[in-house]
Amino acid sequence: MKLKFTFYLSLMMALSVFNACNRFNPDDYKNSALSDEQRAENLLRQLNLQEKISQMRIFHAGNRIHLNKQGELSLNDEAKDYIENGIAGIKNAGTGYAPRQGADLCNQLQKYIIENNRFGIPAMFIIECYNGVEAKGNTHFSRPLTMASSFNTELVKKLWDALGREARVRGLHMCHSPEADLVRDPRFGRMTETFGEDPYLTSRMVVSAVKGVQGDNVGLRSTHIGAVTKHFAGYAQVQGGTNFASVQISPRSFIDEILPPFKAAVKEAKTLGMMASHADINGVASHANGKLLTDTLKKNWGFDGYVVSDATDIERLYHFMKVAESFEGAAEMALRAGMDIDLYGNEGFALLEHMVDDQPDLLAFIDEAVRRVLLTKFKLGLFDNPYVDVSAAQQKTRSKETLDLALEVDLESIILLKNDNKTLPIDPMAYKHIAVIGPNASKGNMKALKNHLPAEVKLSYAKGCGITKPQRIPALYSLEEDKPLIKEAVQLAHQADIVLLFVGGDHKTAKEAYFVSDEYGDRADLDPVGQQNLLLEELKKTGKRIIVVLEHRRTLSIDTIEEKADAIIDCWDLSERGEEAIAKILLGEVNPSGKLTVTIPQSVGQLPAYYYQKHINYKKGYLFAPNEPIFPFGFGLSYTKFRYSNLAISDTIVNVGDSVEVCVDISNVGDVLGKEVCQVYLQDEYASVLQPIRSLIGFKKVTLMPGDTETLRFMIQPEDMSFTGVNMQRQIEAGRFNVFVGGSSDTKQMLSYVLK
Repeated sequence: MKLKFTFYLSLMMALSVFNACNRFNPDDYKNSALSDEQRAENLLRQLNLQEKISQMRIFHAGNRIHLNKQGELSLNDEAKDYIENGIAGIKNAGTGYAPRQGADLCNQLQKYIIENNRFGIPAMFIIECYNGVEAKGNTHFSRPLTMASSFNTELVKKLWDALGREARVRGLHMCHSPEADLVRDPRFGRMTETFGEDPYLTSRMVVSAVKGVQGDNVGLRSTHIGAVTKHFAGYAQVQGGTNFASVQISPRSFIDEILPPFKAAVKEAKTLGMMASHADINGVASHANGKLLTDTLKKNWGFDGYVVSDATDIERLYHFMKVAESFEGAAEMALRAGMDIDLYGNEGFALLEHMVDDQPDLLAFIDEAVRRVLLTKFKLGLFDNPYVDVSAAQQKTRSKETLDLALEVDLESIILLKNDNKTLPIDPMAYKHIAVIGPNASKGNMKALKNHLPAEVKLSYAKGCGITKPQRIPALYSLEEDKPLIKEAVQLAHQADIVLLFVGGDHKTAKEAYFVSDEYGDRADLDPVGQQNLLLEELKKTGKRIIVVLEHRRTLSIDTIEEKADAIIDCWDLSERGEEAIAKILLGEVNPSGKLTVTIPQSVGQLPAYYYQKHINYKKGYLFAPNEPIFPFGFGLSYTKFRYSNLAISDTIVNVGDSVEVCVDISNVGDVLGKEVCQVYLQDEYASVLQPIRSLIGFKKVTLMPGDTETLRFMIQPEDMSFTGVNMQRQIEAGRFNVFVGGSSDTKQMLSYVLK
């Protein structure tokens, strides 16, 4: 009897200890000693349905949130309604203010949100980052496609690191950037938001951007912000190059070309967020694509962040795409597919509260979405450190180091496309009078050039022609309106010794075409708009040397420019230090080293025009037109000359599953210091599925003094030799592989090996 009593007593004590250890503590989510996952799960268990749905919504600050004359937070009734039960996040909070004021607004707004929901759940404040932090007073960096032209991943990472720091110090937490889309149709107005046309280069740049802005994930709790990689997936492949159009792409190309940059963002860089694509994939709307959002992204890749809609795209499943028959149907489709947050929508996830009674199984999907949002907030350290040091916001924004970094990236991104008779760099002692002409020439260009030229060199300016008129809806100048400007420019050119012609595009000729307005940003042709070609032709008649400076946000068919200009530098869309960078390049203070991240076609009729195509696409050309592009992917000249030699391979016969090492010597055989991007391309000569002509599998940027030689080594991995086969499984086939090494995608230097 005593033994039995002792046994029961021991059992009761053990159960008591077990229950004590497993007793639910409602304050555990506040305990920073627990894991982020434990804290998120603890808080999730305590939220009611309204509070959960609030954590699945983001709204735009717009005119709803501002500081009054006394510097105090002011919210209108709509904003108060949005955050009544907490909120996942707010877009563009305080971005219209200088950094210190913006940080102050974010602190006050965060305090209000925390104090006005039951569990003190903070909000994420979100921003766009196309040219750096899109907020007043922040450093204006170059666009992604521009910085990708540097082919310098470490430099790009440093830029995004600086960007992340500038965002966090003003109270922001997430950015809807970078884009992992491949852009292969230059009619698409948003092309410079991407890193170019190539899967490998884009993957490397996206990893650099995400790691940089997230501070290698170490800085997420205090010094950096989270990335929302977009648009998942294939958005830039829209038909006709128009925003919101459908996407038709083979499943194999989708897997082998479109998905790799997104996969790299998840698997390598650990992106905190993912934004779904506006478009569909072969008829399946991305916001309702469970195979893409749940099976591929979350299950196969192990993505543990949140998936956010693009603006109001959940409700558009009903009224735009018409794949749902009601707003409620759209919300259900998106939720079941794997969407976690509704961006801006009022007819999407907001309706879930009234749908759960009839469909209680939706609760499991809601919990999964909210779990991901809360986990992200814990990863960002918002529960432990929700506020920023307002006094540091201005001090740590647009620092000298950051501005110098912007200039450094610009200098490595500018591309020398043509340089006949060594027109560049400009010898300041050879010219007494330089004409600066063109619609893109600015006061900043004039000032920068003067700062780098001897005082005795005269600079004169003439506009030459316009691009678009200063009105909301873009309109072009007529020939009659531009004739006097062209005449003035020609007269100036006659008086000068040499002409600098600044042409290309402006912010209206390539932009996002917004859904809810009558604004357009895509184009049906690629020629420079207006009279820019005519201006060049008239200037050419003067007999003066003409150096063209291209500034633009989309690929242009520059056949006239290539024919008429003596030299061309391609700048795309530079930072706020861009005018200085241009001057330094033109005058030879810095040797250009940028390379094209897109192919430059002869005309819109050559589309599609990207190097990563099947060889059968070039069996036949067109009547009365060349078949080759004006400039190939990876192309870019220098003021010095580089020689590739001693190309060698570790083995000419390789076993399937083994790696291959390729070596090459690069020599600077010119007379000035230069940087060269060595590019390695692989070609699977025979395969059961048609392969691209060649694909980029590696690159390195090296700096060489005149006479210097450096040996570069590249490893070709088994993954580089694999592809999606006939049975839609990833595979490697035995056969002959050709390796091309050189300074662009059309390099002819080649060696081969056999895989057995």
